[in-house]
Amino acid sequence: MWNDSDAAQKLMRERTLLANQIEGVQRLEADVRDTIELAELAEMEGDSAVVGEALGLLRALADEAKRRETESLLSGEADSNDCYLEVNAGAGGTEAQDWAEMLLRMYTRWAEQHGYKVTMMESSEGEQAGLKSATIQVSGPNAYGWLKTEAGVHRLVRISPFDAAARRQTSFASVWVYPVVDDSIEIEINEADLRVDTFRASGAGGQHVNKTESAIRITHIPTGIVVACQTDRSQHRNRATAMTMLKARMYEQELQRREAAAAQTEASKTDIGWGHQIRSYVLAPYQLVKDLRTNVEKTNPGAILDGDLDDFMAAALAARVGATRSEASAQAQ
Repeated sequence: MWNDSDAAQKLMRERTLLANQIEGVQRLEADVRDTIELAELAEMEGDSAVVGEALGLLRALADEAKRRETESLLSGEADSNDCYLEVNAGAGGTEAQDWAEMLLRMYTRWAEQHGYKVTMMESSEGEQAGLKSATIQVSGPNAYGWLKTEAGVHRLVRISPFDAAARRQTSFASVWVYPVVDDSIEIEINEADLRVDTFRASGAGGQHVNKTESAIRITHIPTGIVVACQTDRSQHRNRATAMTMLKARMYEQELQRREAAAAQTEASKTDIGWGHQIRSYVLAPYQLVKDLRTNVEKTNPGAILDGDLDDFMAAALAARVGATRSEASAQAQ
């Protein structure tokens, strides 16, 4: 599956990644030393304003150190890759579709806050509001490694903005994350196993994109995997992109078979509803976001829905790595 050239390219990428990590730690150490020296000098001179500024810088450096410590756990085969993130509304019509759109906005905000590029690949709008489904590509260092912890069912409890009686409603939506496949990874797909459908693209894009059937949906019949793309006016380019997405899904499926911990994510997709959620977002009658895998809780759902997800991701990643190591240790014994 891998030739010498592929192996050399992979080794070079890993070497570059390690070099960047070492450089980052060295720069962090130097910044800490410089800031401590600044604070000591300012304290000797009685400059409280500079002391306060230095303390603020040290807190920011502590946050960066914590993030780098968590990033050291990103050692999976595809953790450094870009990724696709797919959101699907559960049963419940407009309520669930609005929740799916809120989730998509949350992940877009998180990605933008961390300097990642976000590209809309496909979206299907709800009848009244929200989204039935949508897929984005998130591009940047360790995008898959971070976002893979978000795969599963997400539950929202709130006073419905669509209910004239202002009753409390519970909605569900699922999130699925899979890595963009590197060109050096070969995924064999039999054309006879594919069903290719064309349809008109929805949403913004001008008159052409809405009048021609340029959007592509590909179904891999043996696995039931479905991907769609409507980013380009060209049907051929959309088909090529959809095939890349299909290869990514099939590659991710193989990774799931190798990682026992990630198998729980696959199981959680079987039903978008009660008993399968990984996280609850309660907006009424109280304010709480709780991750049911790690028990991490936050009482500021507004900030979470604006993309403040790092604590949830770090805890889930640490738990996932710990579970994998425990299983490996048990097998060794």
